[in-house]
Amino acid sequence: MSVPCAIYLTGPTAVGKSAVALLLAERLGGEIISVDSMQVYRGLDIGTAKPTPAERARIPHHLLDVCDIREEFSAAQFVERARAALEDIRHRQRLPIFCGGTGLYFKAWLAGLAPLPEPDPALRAELEATPLPLLLAELEKKDPVTFARLDRQNPRRVVRAVEVLRLTGRPLSEVASTWETTQAPSAKVFALHRNPDDLRKLVEARVDSMFAAGLVEETRRLLEAGLAHNRTAMQAIGYRQVVEHLQGLRDLPATVALVKQRTWQLARRQLTYLRHQLPVVWVDWPKEMSASGMAEHLLELWRKENPPPSTG
Repeated sequence: MSVPCAIYLTGPTAVGKSAVALLLAERLGGEIISVDSMQVYRGLDIGTAKPTPAERARIPHHLLDVCDIREEFSAAQFVERARAALEDIRHRQRLPIFCGGTGLYFKAWLAGLAPLPEPDPALRAELEATPLPLLLAELEKKDPVTFARLDRQNPRRVVRAVEVLRLTGRPLSEVASTWETTQAPSAKVFALHRNPDDLRKLVEARVDSMFAAGLVEETRRLLEAGLAHNRTAMQAIGYRQVVEHLQGLRDLPATVALVKQRTWQLARRQLTYLRHQLPVVWVDWPKEMSASGMAEHLLELWRKENPPPSTG
């Protein structure tokens, strides 16, 4: 029996890709490899829109809950674990379906890892103690390309960009341009796309449902478990703002509004990354089309790319 390579499915947050991936997996005998830098953490459930226990019972998922809230997780670790998951799925004659919104992980998998220097503990400590505006000013002057496309409200990413700049003497944008293809250079990534007004409504509805489901209580429990000690997890949109709310920096309605704004900004950054960094095939999702309809549409597109072998 011939096992197809994989399906790659991405798109901005709240676009509906997880529901479509579940339906595709059911139709094709597949299993899902999560491509999400925050769903790897145990306990980050509501705020990351992690698949529910019922959804995970329907279809096996991989790379969920693989590390503790106090641990760091990198793109290199993703590639290593994804490779093991892929081999396991193929060994059982199932179809791997990569699904998620972390563009960097898709790029690391499809194009290999950029030759970035290892973090320098002393320099990292110095940069983390430096006021963010000073780091941004240095980055804007020495690496305007990275400055223009970076999430400048995410201190961890700003610190890393300046760290690479100082360690290599070269802008992060220049260093990262030397990626070498190692995995699947001919793979096409289906990227779901909705009308901006429709997507924004979906984003806001998702945020409302997260708070209704207990995001504040989940964040309080995570703080007790060590969330504040993980710089990466603390940057997850939703959790960071709720932590500030719990610290008394703003009331709950203002926090909900801010999470909606930050999530919408994330969706826009994801779209920009996909346009410029990955070999995507854009798939428009009309407002009136159901998730089942989109799954059928994607199935047709994928079968055109992967025709069954000739038996003649």
